Amino acid sequence: MAKADLTAAYDHCRELHRRHGRTYYLATRLLPAWKRRHVHALYGFTRHADEIVDRTDELPPAERAARLRGWSERFVAGLHGEPVDDPLLPAVLHTIAVFDLDRADFAAFLRSMAMDLTVASYPSYADLLDYMEGSAAVIGTMMLPILGSSDPAAAREPARQLGLAFQLTNFIRDVAEDLDRGRTYLPDEDLARFGVTRDDLLAARTAGRAPRRIRELIAYEVTRAQAHYAAAAPGIPLLTPASQSCMRTAYELYGGILDEVAAQDYDVFVRRARVPGRRRMAVAARALLTPPGTPVPIPGPPLQPLTLTA
Repeated sequence: MAKADLTAAYDHCRELHRRHGRTYYLATRLLPAWKRRHVHALYGFTRHADEIVDRTDELPPAERAARLRGWSERFVAGLHGEPVDDPLLPAVLHTIAVFDLDRADFAAFLRSMAMDLTVASYPSYADLLDYMEGSAAVIGTMMLPILGSSDPAAAREPARQLGLAFQLTNFIRDVAEDLDRGRTYLPDEDLARFGVTRDDLLAARTAGRAPRRIRELIAYEVTRAQAHYAAAAPGIPLLTPASQSCMRTAYELYGGILDEVAAQDYDVFVRRARVPGRRRMAVAARALLTPPGTPVPIPGPPLQPLTLTA
């Protein structure tokens, strides 16, 4: 492959990351330059698959499935050394080769993306975890060789847990957007536990305001996500020193989204929770000044309890 083509593919992945992954992109800027492009490549891979599934709503599901299948087949062909005509796959394939990444992780990811074309909800958290195994946990194991670790075996499960924490944070923040796509990622058993139906969620989406029982449900999901952050925390000090500030920043900023959800009384319909720009920069600066090996704070109780409003 021509060097210019490979450079263009990495540039394409970086631009996707810059446009669509603001929080993670900021954290990635704290990595050494030689690592950054490989992280951009993995982000580009996951983002492009997500766009095939979620950004082509005007197409019938069968055609979206065919597009995902065709792109996946080109990716697999590239893994076997065949020439690939694609704007980003050359960077992904190069990153896989450089770090000898586990091909099974990529197969698991594509399986979960295909599930999004046919699965609209999940009966239990165990069912959701099966989906997140491919959509989130494997992202942690893909990333680990790039980040580097003094003890890869010990860092593996925390890396998986961090992927789950990030994904669940996104699900909590994006309930309204996912409803617009015809999906709910809050398990059916959790909805039933708090007396919430899908119609209730749709009504809250229309009203732009959630009643108490939905906010109680969201508060519960926040505590579930915090448990994943707690399980992930021990892995960050195990990363190579040059990678720790990046992941400390990502850990705190994604966790900060949950703080913002709590600050708006767990109403994810009133506005999309965002970490303010000033806090984002302060977190990145603090991470740069934190000595390598320093333990990562484990999320505490929610920022504020639910109010008594209906």
